[in-house]
Amino acid sequence: MNTKTSHYTHGHHESVLRSHSWRTAENSAKYLLPFIKKGHTILDIGCGPGTITADLAELVYPGQLVAIDSSEKVVEVAREAINSRGLQNAHVMVADLYDLESAGIQSGSFDVVHAHQVLQHVSDPVEALKAMRSACKPGGIVAARDSDYHAATWYPASSGLDRWMELYQKIARANGGEPDAGRHMLSWAQAAGFRKIVPLASCWCFATPEDRTWWGGLWADRITKSSIADQALEMGLATKSDLEELADAWREWIESPAGWYVIVHGEVICWA
Repeated sequence: MNTKTSHYTHGHHESVLRSHSWRTAENSAKYLLPFIKKGHTILDIGCGPGTITADLAELVYPGQLVAIDSSEKVVEVAREAINSRGLQNAHVMVADLYDLESAGIQSGSFDVVHAHQVLQHVSDPVEALKAMRSACKPGGIVAARDSDYHAATWYPASSGLDRWMELYQKIARANGGEPDAGRHMLSWAQAAGFRKIVPLASCWCFATPEDRTWWGGLWADRITKSSIADQALEMGLATKSDLEELADAWREWIESPAGWYVIVHGEVICWA
């Protein structure tokens, strides 16, 4: 792994892919859509299971899309998503953001370079944005969106979810990431040398019974079964009993008729 990258805190447990597979261009990249045109070429960084990727490929057809991720396992899932929709203009590969040329991705090749929930996991987000800009054509667009964990808010108040937030912050930061990336997006883009930047924000809201069951359920699973749980135990930050208590806090939140959870995202559109 390139020394500029950091450990992916979430891992690739089913509960993580369950969340990522819910994402679409409409619910996770809406800020970018007005800037995309048919015939554009797109590089999708950290594509995950490929649901946003497939939507973007459809939007730019017959333009070409290249998607990359660091995990072979996830790349295979993304390929299945692309193939299931019969998309002939998308190619998915394992690649390192900081060494794109080793994967055959040349500088100045794309109209749009996009990353969703990537910058929070890398140890040097400014260098990541510079790498994205290098892949972009002059005058093209670099677009990034990341959540801001401390800006998330929920109801009703829960000491268990407070402890969950504290634990997640410790794990993510121990891995070299910035879990509150959303608030840093504009400053990172400025530090990367972009001169024309549109800073934006949007949110996900989980408040219906169905949404609470889905969101709370996947986090109850993540905190006990995914890489997050493994890391909490390995780092000595929690016991199995502690993690079960945090999962129970999520289940209690699900059962609240007035349960409400909002995740804030920072977004930037930058011109190369």
